[in-house]
Amino acid sequence: MPIALENVGIAVRDLEATISFFTDLGLTAIGRDEVSGEWASTTVGLAGNHAKIAVLQTPDGRGRIELFEYIHPAAIETEPTLPNEIGMHRIAFSVDDIDESLAIAARHGYHPLRGVADYQDVYKLTYLRGPSGILVMFAQDLTKSGARREVG
Repeated sequence: MPIALENVGIAVRDLEATISFFTDLGLTAIGRDEVSGEWASTTVGLAGNHAKIAVLQTPDGRGRIELFEYIHPAAIETEPTLPNEIGMHRIAFSVDDIDESLAIAARHGYHPLRGVADYQDVYKLTYLRGPSGILVMFAQDLTKSGARREVG
């Protein structure tokens, strides 16, 4: 049976601010809607489900995220997930220039949790906490970017 990943869904506090963050990073909003009704309640498993949604796509067209802001039932605030907690907790992006990506994130008020790590001169990696507490990972492949440091 063939299977393909359609998207990753993320509930957010502020749909517009979250769209702005991800589109500034280079994703494109490819669809927006407001959904409700029996089909939406059945699909999600929440009676009276009513949400504003947006689908964003990566520039290569292969990755998609679906963002939703609940109108009903009301969104439930949770503590931000820690990297070592069981369950889904981050979204990862390959970036050409991690410093440029971090500058964009900083304009939205988001900064690395602990800095930028260098993994064996192959990757620069960092986590930051973005909109609605979403953990976002940036990974720059130094072997592809021409930014590989000279080892000496």
